[in-house]
Amino acid sequence: MIYPSIDKLLNLIDSKYELVHIAARRSKQISRDGYLQMPESEYKSKKNIGRALEELSEGLIEVKKKGV
Repeated sequence: MIYPSIDKLLNLIDSKYELVHIAARRSKQISRDGYLQMPESEYKSKKNIGRALEELSEGLIEVKKKGV
């Protein structure tokens, strides 16, 4: 089973395309800076893309809506 669940993530983000965009940007930030928002031992995923999705599901990434 994939963690975090796509259904849970799509409750936070309006579209799967936006979800991919946000996760990819955060993954690149992690690769570049090495900064993680949680202790490394708390992540289930070893890869940066999975870690970005976990941060998103935990509410550590703030998603701003355009025009709001």
